[in-house]
Amino acid sequence: MTMARCDTCGNNYDKAFTVTMPDRSGTFDSFECAIQALAPTCARCGVRIVGHGAEHDGAIYCCAHCARESGVRGLDDRV
Repeated sequence: MTMARCDTCGNNYDKAFTVTMPDRSGTFDSFECAIQALAPTCARCGVRIVGHGAEHDGAIYCCAHCARESGVRGLDDRV
């Protein structure tokens, strides 16, 4: 049985998977490792953004609060 090595943690795992993006790809043994390697981080608080996030002027934020705290106006979590 062929096993692949996770790019994040180095674990050899027979159920590893590959994620391919336009600018990079990687092999991972779990979604946690894929998120750690590929998910963007909030420009304000640094948390990994797993959902849609909020973008403004090239920066991505985890929520409207972080965007507001960074001076962005007009973004709301709810209308």
